[in-house]
Amino acid sequence: MISIIDYGVGNLGSLVNIHKRLGLSVQIAHNVELVENSSHLILPGVGSFDDAITKLNDSGLREALEDAVVVRGIPVLGICLGMQMMTEGSQEGTFSGLGWIRGRATRFESSAKYRTPHVGWNSVDTVRRNCLFDGDAKHRFYFVHSYFVCCEDDADVIATTDHGVPFTSAFQRGNIFGVQFHPEKSHNFGKRLLENFSRV
Repeated sequence: MISIIDYGVGNLGSLVNIHKRLGLSVQIAHNVELVENSSHLILPGVGSFDDAITKLNDSGLREALEDAVVVRGIPVLGICLGMQMMTEGSQEGTFSGLGWIRGRATRFESSAKYRTPHVGWNSVDTVRRNCLFDGDAKHRFYFVHSYFVCCEDDADVIATTDHGVPFTSAFQRGNIFGVQFHPEKSHNFGKRLLENFSRV
């Protein structure tokens, strides 16, 4: 069972709907028991870093989530702010992140050509073999974000995107995956990525 972590941030309906269209078993996990009985976990996120971390802490799900991911090795996919929360922190706030990935989120610098936030379709280029992306090195996904992850260990980076500067658009360390884009808004590219994650 794929569980989408519900800690009070964002509309989870689109993620549920795309999994159902793919014929995948999915549920919204709003209590510890549901998290504990999951085969895969998805950590979504919208809004500001400190607010999201606070809501995760207040939800009572953080301990169960960390046990599932860090202790039992359940595959987890962080999406957008969820990806950033997996790191040590963000320039956007002062609170610590989950610390599963060494690195931090930093803000884009706006220019006449490259605006902040980064909104819309953009290319995603894989930089090493991984199980999320199919065959070809180039893919296109839909982005909405002002901050991006800077990984301390280049070995964690599996895909990059350019928005004035090249940035990490996907990372992986063992069972921990993060994507800066929104697969649920990315049509066929997103469907294939979520299917691939369900097979991890």
